[in-house]
Amino acid sequence: QVQLVESGGGSVQAGGSLRLSCEVSGINWRGTCMGWFRQAPGKEREGVAAIFTGDVTTYYADSVKGRFTISQDTAKNTLYLEMNILKPEDSAMYYCAAARTGGCGILALSKTMYRFWGQGTQVTVSS
Repeated sequence: QVQLVESGGGSVQAGGSLRLSCEVSGINWRGTCMGWFRQAPGKEREGVAAIFTGDVTTYYADSVKGRFTISQDTAKNTLYLEMNILKPEDSAMYYCAAARTGGCGILALSKTMYRFWGQGTQVTVSS
């Protein structure tokens, strides 16, 4: 049974940083596509970053490239999203997600790729 529990959200000023964590259970760390998504009020859920746990290949949305970093710690069964130079437009509920076992590919940032979701953690960036 896959379970995902996010933490680390909060309120910061523009230019600040946050690190989100996702405690993961029930996935195959040798080869699963894991992702971070966000959803602001009235907007579609969008993919922010993804990682293939097997070879640590990463994928990023253009809007966060160079500012966000996705990583994993298999010893701690945890997925991370380091967010730097935060902007007000980064404000959203952030979700951790896991796909079925397999590669990420071109659908790495598509929510249709993912089967399991956490409950979300709120990030608010003030100007």
